[in-house]
Amino acid sequence: MNHAQLTALGRALRLLGEHGDALSADTPDARLHEVGADLRRALDLLEESVGSGAPATRCPEHPQGPVDESAPDLCLLCETRRRAARRSEYGGRPHPAGPAPTAPSRYGVRGDRPQPQQRWLPEAWNGREWQLCGTPRRDRREAEAYLAAERRSSRPAMAYRLVHEFTDYEVLRVWGTPVRVDIEPMGNL
Repeated sequence: MNHAQLTALGRALRLLGEHGDALSADTPDARLHEVGADLRRALDLLEESVGSGAPATRCPEHPQGPVDESAPDLCLLCETRRRAARRSEYGGRPHPAGPAPTAPSRYGVRGDRPQPQQRWLPEAWNGREWQLCGTPRRDRREAEAYLAAERRSSRPAMAYRLVHEFTDYEVLRVWGTPVRVDIEPMGNL
């Protein structure tokens, strides 16, 4: 529904509300015919503004989805998901942790792994602060090899360090000496 359709429909519905407030037992027939014409006009505006057909199911997730008459919400897709969950019961008994998920996540769930994954962060000293200089690595030897290659590069940084990340950060090793460099000429005078 675009803005013009929304405005026109709102105006027509407000006019109908005014007609409803003005109705009484002695309302003349000419006035009732006018209300009927305004009502038809509002219905026509509504039909123009609706982009798709009426929902086939009562499912908010799949309103235009395929219909299953035996499902409580008439949605075949959701009913298929519910049936798969019921079939996952082992030996007729539900799983001790509840029904199994439809597709196991390769990352696990929060209860399985409450701490962040262990990784090594290569950092370089830029003259004012430590900054990440490469992709975080899962393997310590690979991270050290990356930093060795960075130190041999054509434009090495003043210093490098390797930070171990698990539940907290821990600096494992530092190569070089970080010196704070004032970027303002003349010492910021």
